[in-house]
Amino acid sequence: MRRFLHTFSAVLIVAGALLIADAVLTVTWQEPSSALYAHLEQRRLDDSLKRLQTTDLPPVDRRALASLKTDSRRLAFAARSLDRQAKSGEAVGRIVMPKIGVRTAVVAGTSGKALRKGPGHYPSTPLPGVRGTVGIAGHRTTYGAPFRKIDKLRKGDRVEVEMPYGSFLYEVERTRIVPPTATYVTKRVSYDRLVLSACHPLYSAEQRIVVFARLVRSEPRGAAMT
Repeated sequence: MRRFLHTFSAVLIVAGALLIADAVLTVTWQEPSSALYAHLEQRRLDDSLKRLQTTDLPPVDRRALASLKTDSRRLAFAARSLDRQAKSGEAVGRIVMPKIGVRTAVVAGTSGKALRKGPGHYPSTPLPGVRGTVGIAGHRTTYGAPFRKIDKLRKGDRVEVEMPYGSFLYEVERTRIVPPTATYVTKRVSYDRLVLSACHPLYSAEQRIVVFARLVRSEPRGAAMT
């Protein structure tokens, strides 16, 4: 009996230590088990993006793209083509934020399942290359916490969005804290912009932190260079 109690006590101590370690990691960094899941999914998404960049367009799309005379029109055509084809949770591009050390694949859609893989593109907004406001949402404390530090972004900081058909450079203009119902943040304005959103404050879904960034440069790549 004494040996059993000693063993049982040791198990409880180890279990308690693991729970404390998990809590510390979650508060100071991110939730470990979901972070591992997101890491594995990101590796799969990277492979998908590589395939997207080397996949030829259907002949009809290639002919239509070749008939377009300006970069802006080719970018818009390629963006709409990808938007039609991409299913929720599939890779569509990559977001890079040097200021906060983020370089991660972006998926189509903002469902719970999609956001477990990485930041998600709001389906109600266009993909980069089409005029309007591009919206991307991401987690701050779970599933890799890609947007954990977006509150550190300041005016003038660069946000790059790499798509299979083009690269897009944005500069941060401002950050706002809004209620979850503030859908107006993704409305179209007089210039092309990017809106990043996440729950706020950390460990709460009471509000949303929204970063607004203005498009300053776009360059075609891949099929859009035809």
